[in-house]
Amino acid sequence: MSNGRERFSKLGFILAAVGSAVGLGNVWRFSYVAGDSGGAAFLLIYILCIFLVGLPVLLAEFSIGRKGQQDVVGSFNAISPQKPWAIGGFLGVASAFLILSFYGVIAGWVVYFLYSYVTGATGNVGTGEYGDFFGAFIGGAAGPVFWQVLFMIFVVAIVFSGVKKGIELSNKIFMPLLAVILIFLAGYSLTLDGAGEGLTFLFTPDWSAFAQPGVYAAAIGQAFFTLSLGMGAMITYASYLPKDTNLPSAAGTVVTFDTLFAIVAGLVIFPAVFTFGLEPGAGPGLIFITLPEVFNQMGGAGTLFGILFFFLVAIAALSSAISLLEVSVAYAMRKFNWTRRFSAVVVGAVVTLFGIPSALSQGGPLSEFTIFGLPFLDAVDTLTDKYFLPLGGLVIALFVGWGWNKVDALKETGLTNSALGTAWIWFLRIVAPLGIAVILLLNILG
Repeated sequence: MSNGRERFSKLGFILAAVGSAVGLGNVWRFSYVAGDSGGAAFLLIYILCIFLVGLPVLLAEFSIGRKGQQDVVGSFNAISPQKPWAIGGFLGVASAFLILSFYGVIAGWVVYFLYSYVTGATGNVGTGEYGDFFGAFIGGAAGPVFWQVLFMIFVVAIVFSGVKKGIELSNKIFMPLLAVILIFLAGYSLTLDGAGEGLTFLFTPDWSAFAQPGVYAAAIGQAFFTLSLGMGAMITYASYLPKDTNLPSAAGTVVTFDTLFAIVAGLVIFPAVFTFGLEPGAGPGLIFITLPEVFNQMGGAGTLFGILFFFLVAIAALSSAISLLEVSVAYAMRKFNWTRRFSAVVVGAVVTLFGIPSALSQGGPLSEFTIFGLPFLDAVDTLTDKYFLPLGGLVIALFVGWGWNKVDALKETGLTNSALGTAWIWFLRIVAPLGIAVILLLNILG
């Protein structure tokens, strides 16, 4: 079916999908969640979740998007008109919008740190003072908003330029560059004295951690966040796919690269942390407080390491933010019959404005304003991570497993009359929904 939509090339789609998956979730979020959740035990459960739940749901999203050939809501309606399955699309649009609102804030922090390393401002920060340095920045009013807006301008500009000239072209530059920098940093980090301890933390499990339900909840939450599942991004990207693309191969490639990026990011971070006797379970402040302390103790090499590291994280954040904005832009283009350029500017502005309370909630003027006892940014993060994304993934699994004609679903993926296709359908019917339901229950009770 041709409806005048822009198209990715096959390579462009893979790089864009990997770019969507590889972001703050792989570097910032994976590292601190792994640090909080026991390292190797979390990694094993995370990989299990990726392949048992993440991969089947990702393939389901690809198939919905390519078959529907529209934005995330329109694709559900095109496949199953006048049915309630479109709720999965609306959850996706809402999740992408809300995540980008605070994602842009955290990415702004990354860009600020990059700027500080490039200009030498970090040279004035003494040992043990990065907590104060970071706290003073995020506790301000103008600074966090300025860097958030600056980052969002880059995001809007790329989406404004279109699928081929904006999203695909940028990812063809970003992804190879990201890989080169990440491998270089990991190679350097593995020469440090704490490399052995870091590798042990990341790859030798503490078996007692497997008895902790919170580790499982963290792992599946990380799997959904890092693969951009349940937020409409992969459905939207797949709607720009040529019909001859091999979907199972594409899904496998994205999952493999995404997982490798996360593991290699761990190889960058944990050896460095253990070398200088710092705490791997430092939480969200790991890359803004703990790692700068590490760089500070490296001497001259620390500044270069800091520049490359924060440049790496900024690129990763940008590639993911592009996909998040595209979800809402594609929806607005169809729903309101707007042009891409108008949609990108309007939606980008609205997301940015909605993100300002998050920017001001981390010690700034709105730090006293809480939702369910949480600062605004943390409340939006919790709402999407623990509820919206798993719910969206649950709807997608149930839709392809039960709501979509099995023959049509298998035909779209090219898995007709194959054992793999039968296994995929039953994973979506039983395994993935049960796993997601258990995690949702744990999140609710927790």
